[in-house]
Amino acid sequence: MDDKQQLKRRDFMSIATWAIGILIGAGMGLPAIAYIIGPALREDEAFGWIRLGSISKVELGIPTLFKAKIERQTGWIVNEEEITVYVLTENGRDFIAMSNICTHLGCRVRWIKDQDQFFCPCHNGVFNKAGGVVAGPVPRPLDRFEVKVEDDQLFILGG
Repeated sequence: MDDKQQLKRRDFMSIATWAIGILIGAGMGLPAIAYIIGPALREDEAFGWIRLGSISKVELGIPTLFKAKIERQTGWIVNEEEITVYVLTENGRDFIAMSNICTHLGCRVRWIKDQDQFFCPCHNGVFNKAGGVVAGPVPRPLDRFEVKVEDDQLFILGG
C-alpha cells in the first residue's frame, strides 16, 4: 500500500507542478500576445468623422480653409497630423470639402480670390472654385471628402 500511495503522491506533485507552470506561462504569455497583436486588431480612428468647425465660418461662394488635427497610430507610434481642407457652399445647405493638395505632385494649393481659382505654385496648376482642372499638368480634380453637418458643425470622413 505504501508503494501505491507513494506513486499517487508523485503523480499529484507532477500534475501540480505542471499546473502551476501552465498558470504562470498563461499569466505571462496571454498579455504578451495581446500586446503584440493588439494594434493590428484596433480600428484606425483617423478614418472616422473629423470635426472641422462651424458652418458659420463658410462664406457663400468662397472656398474657406479649415484645419483639423488628427492622431494616426502605426503600430506603437502615434503621429499628430494637421489636415487642411477647403469647404465650399453656394446655398448654405450643401457643402463640398476639397483637399488642398494638388493631384499632380502633392504641392499645397491656395485660393486666389481675385482670380476666383485655386493655384498650385509648383507647376502652375490651376483649379476652378469646385476643384475642377482648368490648366497645367494636373491629371484630375482636387480630391473630395464626404461631408456631414450636425448641430451646425462640419465633419469630413477620412483623413
